[in-house]
Amino acid sequence: MHKLAVELNKSLEKTIAFVLLSDLGRSLYFPKGVVAQSADAAQSASLYNASVGMATLKKRPLYLNSLKAYIPELSVEEISAYAPTAGIQELRTVWKDIMAQKNPALKSRSTSLPIVTSGISHAVSMAADLFAENGDAVLLPEPFWDNYKLIFETRRKVRIINYPLFEGDKLNISALQEKLKTAKTRKLLLVLNFPHNPTGYTPTQAEAQELAEILLHSANSGKQLAVIIDDAYFGLFYEHTSFKQSLFSLLGALHENILAIKVDGATKEDLSWGLRIGFITFAAKSLEMAHYTALEKKVMGALRSSISSCSRLSQSLLCKALQNPRYRDEKAKVFSLLKERYMAVKKIVQSNPCACLTALPFNSGYFLSFKCHDIDAEQLRVYLLAEMGIGTVAISSRLLRVAYSSLDIENIPGFFEKL
Repeated sequence: MHKLAVELNKSLEKTIAFVLLSDLGRSLYFPKGVVAQSADAAQSASLYNASVGMATLKKRPLYLNSLKAYIPELSVEEISAYAPTAGIQELRTVWKDIMAQKNPALKSRSTSLPIVTSGISHAVSMAADLFAENGDAVLLPEPFWDNYKLIFETRRKVRIINYPLFEGDKLNISALQEKLKTAKTRKLLLVLNFPHNPTGYTPTQAEAQELAEILLHSANSGKQLAVIIDDAYFGLFYEHTSFKQSLFSLLGALHENILAIKVDGATKEDLSWGLRIGFITFAAKSLEMAHYTALEKKVMGALRSSISSCSRLSQSLLCKALQNPRYRDEKAKVFSLLKERYMAVKKIVQSNPCACLTALPFNSGYFLSFKCHDIDAEQLRVYLLAEMGIGTVAISSRLLRVAYSSLDIENIPGFFEKL
């Protein structure tokens, strides 16, 4: 093992983060190679700088006018220079500040500085690289987003343990509790994804507290938990009864045996799907800044060895947008538009029961899902597409997902009438 990895592991010793690391996670480090030495030179090379692999003129990146012309408000550096491996420092700081504004419980809480990833899927994959390996188990509610299977089962050879997400119209917390009790391994990974994809459900305030309580009980019993909190659709809460903070705010300082890993990003929150900017943030009751720094170096090693760094242009654009005076008002308008669609869908579904389709509980996000009775969801999807020109997604043979986020309000009645 490289001596830098050994040093990082020593820094993390006796913490839950070290206990949970995979073999790959323990081996990861950020090399003091080209990137690190170029960063040193950027700070101190006052005469000549021949360290970084960029073409420059008068100490500024060379560029093509045919590219720069489309982005006149950004400097050449903000467009085409390499971004730091962990992301632009200003963006990371701004995102952490906004995260605390949206989650007041985090304002006095110690967490790592968010690290930039190439989208939220990439953030989940980085978390899996660090903490999941062959022989581990991950608890996932059924149904779940299909990319989790690729990330955990296919890439990391982790055994998936499913439990039903709902019991009637409520979150099936007792099923999760039973899986935690009966799991044979001491180390466990969990993914909590709310608002949920594909059902569009967020726990109520009471359910969120109950989730925290059973995880606390599990940690007290000796389980060592890496909890990945997938906040891809964070903020799109349409009912006053929903828990409107991230579960990261409840779990990040809950117990020494729980490592909370928040993955989020601008993808859905800031309507920037193609910019591919996500973040990964850590918190645990026992961790201090030195521990977070060590974890950051390990994530940087994973980034350096896979994509090197994320898009500088995307980060620059997002950083500017987050600090734009119009940002809050524009997000509020988008929220109102999506809530209007949700309310229209909710009214139609509640007032028009269908014998062969039952809507699973939904109150947030982009989606709702129908349980299919006496009909195959894939056959229904194909028929809707081929015969009626309607696109939906079959999650399984018995579950059909509808993304009402992509339906204009005036088209919602017609869509559901044909469905």
